[in-house]
Amino acid sequence: MKPLVAETREELAAARADIRDWPLALVPTMGALHEGHRSLIRRARKIADVVAVSIFVNPLQFGPGEDLDRYPRTLDIDLRVCADEGVDLVFAPTLDVMYPAAPEVRVSSGRMGGIVEGVHRPGHFDGVLTVVTKLLNLVRPTYAVFGEKDAQQLALIRRMVRDLDLPVEIVGCPTVREPDGLALSSRNRYLSEAERRTALSLSAALRAGAGLAGEGPSAVLRAAQGVLDEAAEADPPLSPDYLSLVDPVTFTEVADGHTGPAVLVVAGRVGATHLIDNVSLSFSAEVAGAASTAPATVFAVKES
Repeated sequence: MKPLVAETREELAAARADIRDWPLALVPTMGALHEGHRSLIRRARKIADVVAVSIFVNPLQFGPGEDLDRYPRTLDIDLRVCADEGVDLVFAPTLDVMYPAAPEVRVSSGRMGGIVEGVHRPGHFDGVLTVVTKLLNLVRPTYAVFGEKDAQQLALIRRMVRDLDLPVEIVGCPTVREPDGLALSSRNRYLSEAERRTALSLSAALRAGAGLAGEGPSAVLRAAQGVLDEAAEADPPLSPDYLSLVDPVTFTEVADGHTGPAVLVVAGRVGATHLIDNVSLSFSAEVAGAASTAPATVFAVKES
């Protein structure tokens, strides 16, 4: 069964009125849907009676020289994916519908938006939080479902919802990967065969770091950095942007002596393509640290 497609605010409002008080889960996307998005939709179906997907390439989160113009736009294919997954409602606004005028007021991502990924993409998270706030206000979901691959984005959305008292529950879903470990991303289609081989160094670095989590944060970072250093000499090379071990809530860096959860985050460019990845760890007080998941299964492809 095909989903109802709303392209205007009026069409969305009419569709939302028919839903009344049924629990609704929203999966915000920029389209080019892949298996990772399907896993988000399936999780949404488990927790709500009605599932909505938004498809909108948000210009506010792209900086100068980034890939806004070439970002894949595959609405017809995306609608077929939504139909396959039993989505009830798709909100697919145009730029003029989403932003009737250039926004003077935007949501600030604050300190958290200016560190780690934010250092390399200034203003990116302000754009993300602004469009997510608009979508939450327009769709009024009970739940909003996001992937854990964008770990800093997820942490910021959760903080925004808490700080601004937005009436929605944020649900995170595990990263879905290719069998070789590469995290699924709409940008993977940009990669040539040779670039894709180099891109595997990101997940390899995370595996190497997770494998030494029992020896503490410094060992984790050294092991992961060693893989990235080798990839920087590959053909084509990886151009690393950052490698950090951070608190999953605040995204501040953690060091030896840290106990509790942490996230090892990495990003880099292969050719013109920017890719990110992460893995969650947990360090205990009894030993220098312990991985929350055995390295052999850290990157198993999972569906929620």
